[in-house]
Amino acid sequence: MEFEDGFKPENLFRQGYSYTYDDVIFLPGYIGFPVDKVDLSTKLTRNISLSIPCVSSPMDTVTESSMARAMAALGGIGIIHSNCPPDEQAAHVRAAKAHRFPILSNPIFRSPSDRISSLDDFATSPCILVTQSGDSKSKLIGYISQFQWMELPDGSKEAPLADYMVSSVDFVGWDSDLSQIVEYFDAKGPKVDFAPVAGRSGEIVDVVARADVETLRGYPRLLGGGSVGPDGELMVGAAIGTRESDKVRLEHLVKAGANVVVLDSSQGNSIYQIEMIKYIKRTYPELDLIGGNVVTMSQADNLIKAGVDGLRVGMGSGSICTTQEVCAVGRGQATAVYKVSSIASQSKVPVIADGGISNSGHIVKALTLGASTVMMGSFLAGSSESPGAYMVQDGRRVKKYRGMGSLEAMTKGSDARYLGDTTKLKIAQGVVGAVADKGSVLKFVPYTVQAVKQGLQDLGAASLQDAHDLLKSTLRLEVRTGAAQVEGGVHGLVSYEKKPF
Repeated sequence: MEFEDGFKPENLFRQGYSYTYDDVIFLPGYIGFPVDKVDLSTKLTRNISLSIPCVSSPMDTVTESSMARAMAALGGIGIIHSNCPPDEQAAHVRAAKAHRFPILSNPIFRSPSDRISSLDDFATSPCILVTQSGDSKSKLIGYISQFQWMELPDGSKEAPLADYMVSSVDFVGWDSDLSQIVEYFDAKGPKVDFAPVAGRSGEIVDVVARADVETLRGYPRLLGGGSVGPDGELMVGAAIGTRESDKVRLEHLVKAGANVVVLDSSQGNSIYQIEMIKYIKRTYPELDLIGGNVVTMSQADNLIKAGVDGLRVGMGSGSICTTQEVCAVGRGQATAVYKVSSIASQSKVPVIADGGISNSGHIVKALTLGASTVMMGSFLAGSSESPGAYMVQDGRRVKKYRGMGSLEAMTKGSDARYLGDTTKLKIAQGVVGAVADKGSVLKFVPYTVQAVKQGLQDLGAASLQDAHDLLKSTLRLEVRTGAAQVEGGVHGLVSYEKKPF
C-alpha cells in the first residue's frame, strides 16, 4: 500500500520557489543496517574518488597547504586558492603533497656553525633542523627544539649549533603513515622528540613532533587511509581563473603535481570558461577539471558539453557572499543542487555543492539532493589548519574569514573570479568577517562525518548511491514553515550550551 505522505522531489522543486537547505526536510525511511555500515565513499570528478564527501573551498582564509594536507589525510581533498602568485600557489601544492603525516610543520634549516640569537629564529617551527650546508638538500646531522634551546644556560645559547644540538641522522620516509611514525618514536625512546621526514629524493621536507603524534592519537581515527593518488602522494587540488595569464599558472600547478584543477568563477557559464575548458582538455587531457559555479540546468549543460569532469554548484549561498543581494542573480542552494544534479547525473558528472553548509544536516541534504561532495568555507574557517593568525575579539579567539568577492580580497587579485579585474570600478560581492576558533579539522571533521552517516541511516541509505536512488524513487520531502524551523532547533530554554560533540 502506498501512502500519500510528503512530496516527491520533482514535484516539490517545480513549484517556482527557490529553497535553501533549512527550507526543506526529508521524511525518514526504514533502517535495516547499523550506522557503521554507511559508506560515504564518493566521486569528486569522473576519475577521482574520495573516502569522505568533504572538500575545502579555494578561499585565501580557508585552504593553503596545511588545510589541503589535513583534508587529504582525512579522506577528502583541499582546493588551494589562487589569490597569490603562481609560484606561491604551486609551492603550497608541493608542500601539501610532500608526505602523508597530516600536520605541516614548515621546518627551518641551519648549518652546524650557525647561531640562534633569540626565539624569533624558530619562527613558527617547533625545532630547527641542522644539516651540513644549512638547507634541506644536504645531509641531516641533528636538531634543536625551542624548549631545548630555552633550557640551555645563557652562555651556551650563543654557541654554534654544533655545540649543543641533538645529534641525529635518522628520518622517516615521505610515505610513512601515522602508525609507522608511532613505531619510530617507540623505537627511539622518550629522549627523541622529533622525526625528520625525507622526500622522494632524500631531501628533508618536514619534521614530525612527538607531541603532534600524541595529540593525533587522542583524536578520532583518521578516515579511510587518506586520499592518495596513483603516485602514492596525497591528492591536492588547486584553483585557477579564466584569463590568459592563468594558462601560465596552470603550467606551474601541473608541474607541482596538482591532481585536479577548479575553474574558479562566481558565474561559470561564460565564453571565457568554456574556452579555458577546451584549452585545458586539449593541453592536459589527463588532468581532471571542475567547472562552475552554476545553479541552473542550462548552465550545467553548457559546461558538461565543453568537457568538465565535475561541476561546482552555488551562487550567493556562502555566509560571506553578497552576490544575490548585489547582483540579483543566484538560487537557493537546495533547489540549485537538485536541479543541476538532475542534469549532471545523466552524463555521470559529479556535483560539488558549494556554499550554505553550516551543520551536518546541511551536508546530508546536499548529498541526498544529488551532490557527490560538499565544498565548505566557513565550516572549516577558524580551524588550526586555516591560514592566518588567531586574534582575540570580545573575549573569544577568532580568525579572519573573508569572501573572495570582498574588496579586501579583490585587491590581491580575486576580482578576476567576478570578471571585474579589467574594470575601473570594483563592486564588492562579499564581506570580511571573523569566525570562532574551531580547533583542528582532524578532530571535528570525523565527528561531522559520523553525524552525516547517522542522517543517511535515518533515510534508509547505506551509501551515497543509495541516497541518490531513493531521491528518484521513494524519498519524500516537505517545506518547513518558519515555526517548524524554530521547532526543529533548540528552543524554549533560558540558556544552553550547544556542543556538536
